[in-house]
Amino acid sequence: MKIASVEALRMRAPKVELKADGTQEVLVVRVTTDTGLVGHGEAVSNATVAKAIVDAPMSAPFRHGLGVVLVGKDPCDPEARWQDMYEATRWYGRRGAVMHAMAAVDTALWDIAGQAAGQPCHALWGTRRTRVRAYASVLFPPTLREGAELAERCLAAGFSAVKFGWNGFGADEAWDHAMLREIRRVLGDDVALMVDVGRVWTADEALRRAPRLIGAFDLLWLEEPLHEDDIDGYRRLTAAVDGRIAAGETEETEEFFARMIAAGVRVIQPDVGRCGGLTVARRIASMAHAANVWCVPHCFGTGVNLAASLQWMAAAEDAPFNEYPLTASPLRNDLVIGLPRLVDGWVEVSTAPGLGVALDETVVRRFTVA
Repeated sequence: MKIASVEALRMRAPKVELKADGTQEVLVVRVTTDTGLVGHGEAVSNATVAKAIVDAPMSAPFRHGLGVVLVGKDPCDPEARWQDMYEATRWYGRRGAVMHAMAAVDTALWDIAGQAAGQPCHALWGTRRTRVRAYASVLFPPTLREGAELAERCLAAGFSAVKFGWNGFGADEAWDHAMLREIRRVLGDDVALMVDVGRVWTADEALRRAPRLIGAFDLLWLEEPLHEDDIDGYRRLTAAVDGRIAAGETEETEEFFARMIAAGVRVIQPDVGRCGGLTVARRIASMAHAANVWCVPHCFGTGVNLAASLQWMAAAEDAPFNEYPLTASPLRNDLVIGLPRLVDGWVEVSTAPGLGVALDETVVRRFTVA
């Protein structure tokens, strides 16, 4: 079996707004073999840039596009193909959008490897569980009433853990506390609550505000209060607060996650569509397990990203949670056929071969742009 084509599908909503929802524009990579098997993966990136990296032609050494490197090679050895992609892009890659594009291709290859073996991806690595606890992931609404209503929706859907984030949180301390009081009132004491600050505070601000938030609202974790490059700030913050600090959704490399763990971050959040795909995500989870740190996938993309994250968590040493986004988006909610089922706050991991999902071609045609 050989790789016959690597196709980058850039899909975009008719209107893209300046809001914290990356599924307004997405890049899904489709890899097809000469035997007709098709695998999918998602790049969580700038879709236009990532598509160019997949589509670029052969160039000078270490400057090639991903597709031209892979056509004709064995799709059932994703780790070897990952190394092929890394070597072929070293001149302009090793980090950033190249790693995001590689992540999509790598995930698609694991999808094919599972299909070729007639097994879900998690069985290839050794299945440890068949379901993963989900947390509802939502954006802060503009009013307290809407915050209460959104919390009620999460409860009605059966979630036992909820995370609110972004949309102006962190700018006004009085508003932040008023909103969280209303949300906690609705959720009660038994539902876990997390807050994503959205990387807007300085370390000094976080040192002042984080302990109050964590204590007053019994937060399971406080997520990304600082700029992603402020490792020293994270080190200061984690040393000063008792609660869990979470971070890492923007990162690509094992080395950076090791630095975060060393800085005291107790919940690391790799995104399988950014950190190099399932090949790298699995190694990061093992690193976290060895350090007694939670590894919880960042998962705010399409159903491809969700399916891949769940396959990964089904075989990981530990799986405290999987993020489950609830925002309204056709590219999140309608693109994928066979989305894993949510039952009583847990997501059942697919046992179908590969990732266990397919694309709705009607949705693909509706949203694909050049």
